[in-house]
Amino acid sequence: MKLSLPGFLTTGDRSEARPDDRIDGRPDDLPEDRTATVRTRREGAVLHVELHAPTSGNAVTEAMLDELLDVVAVPDPEVRVLVLSGAGDDFCLGGDRTEFADRLEEDPNGHGIRVAGEKARRVCEAISGGRAVTIARVQGKAVGAGFALALACDLRVGADTAAFRLPELALGLPTAWGGLLPRLIHEVGAARVRELILTGRAFGAAEAHELSVLQRVVPEAELDEAVAAWAKPVVRRPEAALRVTKALLNSYAAATRLADPSFLDAELMASVAAATRRTPAGGGRAGGSHS
Repeated sequence: MKLSLPGFLTTGDRSEARPDDRIDGRPDDLPEDRTATVRTRREGAVLHVELHAPTSGNAVTEAMLDELLDVVAVPDPEVRVLVLSGAGDDFCLGGDRTEFADRLEEDPNGHGIRVAGEKARRVCEAISGGRAVTIARVQGKAVGAGFALALACDLRVGADTAAFRLPELALGLPTAWGGLLPRLIHEVGAARVRELILTGRAFGAAEAHELSVLQRVVPEAELDEAVAAWAKPVVRRPEAALRVTKALLNSYAAATRLADPSFLDAELMASVAAATRRTPAGGGRAGGSHS
C-alpha cells in the first residue's frame, strides 16, 4: 500500500458527531425503476450500510456491487466508522446463482463474470483499505461472497448462532472473489484455510471466534450493543492518527505476504466457469454462493 503522509494528514479533525447528521435511504443515483439492494443510515461519524435483499438472503448481484461501490469507493471524509450489516435472517448467502448462470449463458467466455469479479475486488479493497474503520455485524449465515464481505472489515462481531461456509469448490469454482483467499490465509493460517476450502464444511460462531474470523461473539439481541461499544471510542480518536494507524496496520499485514494475487480473482473465476460451463444445482438465488 502506498502512503503519502503529507496528503494523508491534511484533513482536519472532525470527531464531533452532529445529532442531526442523518442520512436514510437509497443511493442518490439509483434509477427510480430499480429497488435498492443497499441501504445507508448516517449517525454522526458512523455510517450504517445494510445489504437489503432479505428475500434472497442478501444474495450479491452486480447491481448490489454497484451500489456498494457508490458508497465505499468515494468515502465521506467525516465518516470514522462504517458498519456493514445484512437485512433479515442472514448476513449474506453469497453470490446470486441465477445471475451468474445468466452471465455465463450470455457470454460463454466469461466477460460478464470478469466485470462483476473486478467490481467485487474493488468493493472489498475499499472496505478494507478505506480511511474509515469498518465493522461487520453478522447474523445467520455468511456464505461465500458474504463471508468475503465480512472478512474485509477491520472488526467483526457475530451472533452466537452465526454460521460460515465456503462452498465454491463443491460448485466447481475456485475460491476467488474479492481477495478473500489471501486475506483469510493471513487472518486464519494456511493449514486451517486449506481444510475449510477443500471440505466446504460449515462452521459456527464459536469456531469462527477461535479462528479469528470473528473477534467477538454475542447473543443476536446484543449485536447492536457490541457494534456501538466498538464504534463509540473509535469516533473520538483524532482523525489523522486514526487514518494513519489503519494504513499502518494494513501495510504491515500486507508485508507478511510474499505475494497477493487477488487482482487475478476475476480472471480465475471467469476462466474456470467458462471452462466447465457448469450451472449449480437448483439455480436459486438464495441457495448458496459463487463467492
